[in-house]
Amino acid sequence: MTAPAPAPDRDAVTEPEPAETGWRRTRVTPSLAEVYRTIPVAHQHWFRKILAFAGPGYLVAVGYMDPGNWATDLAGGSRFGYTLLSVILISNLMAVLLQGLSSKLGIVTGRDLAQACRDHYSKPVGFALWVLCEIAIAACDLAEVIGTAIALNLLFDIPLPWGVAITALDVLIVLYLQNKGFRVLEALVISLVAVVGLCFLFEIIIARPELGGVIRGFVPNLEIIRNPEMLYIAIGILGATVMPHNLYLHSSIVQTRKYEQTTDGKREAVRYAFIDSTIALSFALFINAAILIVAAATFFRSGNTQVAEIQDAYQLLTPLLGVGAASVVFALALLASGQNSTLTGTLAGQIVMEGFLNLRIRPWLRRLITRAIAIVPAAIVAILYGASGTAKLLIMSQVLLSLQLSFAVFPLVMFTSDPKKMGPFVNPGWLKVLAYSVAAVIAALNTWLLVQTIGGWLS
Repeated sequence: MTAPAPAPDRDAVTEPEPAETGWRRTRVTPSLAEVYRTIPVAHQHWFRKILAFAGPGYLVAVGYMDPGNWATDLAGGSRFGYTLLSVILISNLMAVLLQGLSSKLGIVTGRDLAQACRDHYSKPVGFALWVLCEIAIAACDLAEVIGTAIALNLLFDIPLPWGVAITALDVLIVLYLQNKGFRVLEALVISLVAVVGLCFLFEIIIARPELGGVIRGFVPNLEIIRNPEMLYIAIGILGATVMPHNLYLHSSIVQTRKYEQTTDGKREAVRYAFIDSTIALSFALFINAAILIVAAATFFRSGNTQVAEIQDAYQLLTPLLGVGAASVVFALALLASGQNSTLTGTLAGQIVMEGFLNLRIRPWLRRLITRAIAIVPAAIVAILYGASGTAKLLIMSQVLLSLQLSFAVFPLVMFTSDPKKMGPFVNPGWLKVLAYSVAAVIAALNTWLLVQTIGGWLS
């Protein structure tokens, strides 16, 4: 009597032939192999599944509240009050859309965005995309290093060059935590996000903003388009909000969940991953809006409309609000934000190098290279030019990020709109139109910002 065939393993990862999937090559090694599918999620109550999928969205969200965003939010609030809150809201909605597409790509295809680009494009194009992405990660890392160094200087009076050097130690933190399990790394990131959120909740309470002005600020205003100075800062907020490395990062880390490799299993994973990232990005929206609201309620209301640098805001908060802890809490939030962003930035660097080049080197060495690329220019500028130089370097890093963003957004939208690559998960018509529209708007605005910034430097 023939034994019954074993039931198929719904969790087994099977890779169809490339011709059947729209890809040129069979995927050999998964993204972040050391933590790939290590977190179980199947056969749980819906609330427990939400908790099981919670995590990757918060690692992504920290990129939307990193020190690079602080300068644009401070400038917007101090110069134009609450008016630009609508820009922060629109930027966040764009981020929700793009991160949803990123997580869907990773879950459905089993490839992160870097691996997908390597498969789809020729070697020269893939190499060029890798170089651009590495520049963007270095620029983002630069902003995080500078932000952390400024926070250490404000809190402990540590000279900026020494603060830059201390940030190199986070390489050891990431390595240690990842060896303890990916959930531990996620827990640290979520804890630091909570610290930033609580700090700004405190700042809002003591700043006592005008509630009506805040509500009106979330309604788009045509004055933003008519006023060139307001438009410039608005585009800066848009450019500083959506980070290219987050699209690579999210498409990889969603694969740490051990969801069923069936159509229903993937559909469920896409849904819960979207819930996770949307909730996490809502926290990012609160923090970015809080920075602008505090700046408006404190600086704009008192006539200090030229506050755009983090150090200036720190010096003025306590005298203007009359609360001794105001400046310290502000700097503590900056330290938590900068440290959080460096953790996820170095992780994104590993994903990009492995995905584009299929080059796998020891994680500690990869993170050391990434950190060195950012630390060297930051240290030189801090030594030679001090605080004013680091502020200018912070702005330059955001311009570099703006330049690279479209090279991540357009491939992402194209891949998720390809029925051969995505099968039943392909973007529907309305979503294709919306996604390409967002990509075009981001490209146009960032190009305009880049031209204006370069023109300002030359003049």
